[in-house]
Formats: sequence, C-alpha cells, structure tokens
Amino acid sequence: MKKLYDWTMSLAASPHAAWALGAIAFAESSFFPVPPDVILVPMTLAQPKKAWLYASICTVASVAGGALGYAIGALFYDTIGQWLISLYGYGSKLESLRQFYAEWGALFILVKGFTPIPYKLVTIVSGLLAYNFPLFICLSFITRGARFFILTVAINHFGDAVREKLESHFGIFIGVMILIVVAGFALAAKMF
Repeated sequence: MKKLYDWTMSLAASPHAAWALGAIAFAESSFFPVPPDVILVPMTLAQPKKAWLYASICTVASVAGGALGYAIGALFYDTIGQWLISLYGYGSKLESLRQFYAEWGALFILVKGFTPIPYKLVTIVSGLLAYNFPLFICLSFITRGARFFILTVAINHFGDAVREKLESHFGIFIGVMILIVVAGFALAAKMF
C-alpha cells in the first residue's frame, strides 16, 4: 500500500493530475465504478492551493460525464443502457422507478448525486425516463458541485491530520472507498 500511496501522491503532484482527475470524474458519472474522491483527496492534500480548481474540474467533468450517461439512457437503452441498468439491479424495477421519478425526480437527482449511490445510475435513468435535460444538468451542477467542494473544504480545514492518517492508513482508505462503492451499488439495487 505504501507504493500505491506514493504513486497516488506523485500523480497528484504531476502536470497530468488535473487531466487524470477530470477523466475519472467524467467516467464515474457514466460508466466507471471508481469515484473521483480516490484521486481528489490526495491531490488536494498534495496541492492545497489548487483545491478549488480540483473541485471545479471534478464538478464540470462529472456533469459532462452525466450528460453522456443521460445519452446512454436516452439513445442507447436497448444496447448499452439496458445492460448497465440490469448490471446495477434496476432491470425489473423500471416501472416503479418511472412512477417515482415522475413525482420525485429533482429530489432524487439532488440526493443521489451527493451520496455514495453510483451517480451513473441517476444519469442513465434520467435519460431513459426522458427527464428534462436542462433541469437535469442544473441539478447535477448543484449536487456534484456541493459534494466536491464540501470535500475539498473539509480536506483543506483538516489537511495535516488527514495527510497524517492517510499516510499511515492508506490501505484502510482504499478499503473504505471500495466498501462505499459496493454499499452504494447494493443500496441502489434495493431501493425499488
């Protein structure tokens, strides 16, 4: 784990860090299971003065990836979208999800975009159910921006303590991130 930690911190300090962060945030919103927090935390610790930039990159890239997820649900549901929805356990629950979305779609997007429930489910389902696209983008900016900016503010405020704990417990950090992703998928599958 020490080598993985050193690699992550060196990536965080490299000139390619912002691109890697943007790519992960984009992919996580549409198809990739690893949240950008895994790289956002070390990058913010390595370059605290760039925390706002990193949160902005995460937000914009995540919303752009959300637009791709929306397109997958809207345009490619019969192929990629259906496979992804089934993979995440929503295949048999589409009608109840459709009814729920008609009444609570905006709140669903806001809450789920902030939680560990995989955001790609929100993006694909929003496209599948033809949720108002401009409103979807607006809500995505609010929820994803809040998530990433709150995280960077917390890291900047508790930076030295976080860095110390991360250096000595990086394996636990990675394990917790994996558990959060798995729990998010499990919780999403049981919601409807």
